[in-house]
Amino acid sequence: MKYTLTEPQVVLLREIAAASTAVSLPPVKTHTAWALEQRGLIKRTWRGSGHVAVVTADGRYYLKHGRHPREVPAEKERLEGDAARAARAPDSGAELISRLQSTSGKITVSDPAPQTRNRWRAAYYSALHHGHMPAGHKLRWHGRQRGDCVFTLVDEEAEKAAQPLPVPTVDVPESLARPHRLVRATRKAHGRSQGAVDTRGRAEVIPLYVSRPLADRALRIMHALLTEAESRGYSVETQTDLQRGEAFHTLAIVIRGRSFPLVLMERTAKVPYEPTPQELRRKERSPWTPLPKYGEEFNGRLALGAPAKSRYQRSYSYSDGVRWTLESRLGHLLHDLERIAAEADRQE
Repeated sequence: MKYTLTEPQVVLLREIAAASTAVSLPPVKTHTAWALEQRGLIKRTWRGSGHVAVVTADGRYYLKHGRHPREVPAEKERLEGDAARAARAPDSGAELISRLQSTSGKITVSDPAPQTRNRWRAAYYSALHHGHMPAGHKLRWHGRQRGDCVFTLVDEEAEKAAQPLPVPTVDVPESLARPHRLVRATRKAHGRSQGAVDTRGRAEVIPLYVSRPLADRALRIMHALLTEAESRGYSVETQTDLQRGEAFHTLAIVIRGRSFPLVLMERTAKVPYEPTPQELRRKERSPWTPLPKYGEEFNGRLALGAPAKSRYQRSYSYSDGVRWTLESRLGHLLHDLERIAAEADRQE
């Protein structure tokens, strides 16, 4: 039993102790109350439509002394048995390695007292520095200062073989000499407008919503992604569906018959709204006309993934981050699509 409490547990214990009658426990504090009850600090009962709790004598002792009343005898018992446990610890690095090899490479020593912990520590350093380590293996130790001591003998070759293969990167060109057919169509669709590039409502193009300065970068990213998808044997399709009587256009990568829709957008930030001159004049003529308090402006960060309200809305999405760019995550995006398709095949 771990007798220490977290801050939320201490706060709840104080609230229960301060009340003159049983305290009703809201559902959000169920787990916290359960932890206090397991330590014997409160007693819970069901009343009406929920639990109520009262503090116990052990709970009042904890609030007064800052520790559980059973901590002292438990620690005393642990220290009294320390010498006997220390005698059972390995007396050399060779014995530690031998024990690990006979126990599938892992040994856990539950919360040892100081003398026992020191004996295991000495055996650990003896194994490392006196030539007891088997070739191609390394020794790990967790719990050097407190808690359980866990020693693990690791086969480096087996560990390396178990590691997943690195996700291949997708190279994004600096310029497009021969752009993908959908990139050409999208570039033609947005033309030379100086405002935001928004092609989400058009058929046979890539759905984009970005500021004009990022349009070229966005198209280069999509060229790299779509070209790589086709080189892996997948197809790239523009699709048009009817939703509530209106045409809804999407772009999808199709993997083994499963369509994964994509949209590329530039993230926006909330800013104070600046009315246009026309809106100001209208406000002068009609003072009761409301104006929004806030507007949005592009913040220069691109995000690529499943469209909002699609079945895959939270399944795959990547964006520019503090330590990486969207270009470096394209391989991970394709890997996600392949994994989702493979998992769907297994379920069927």
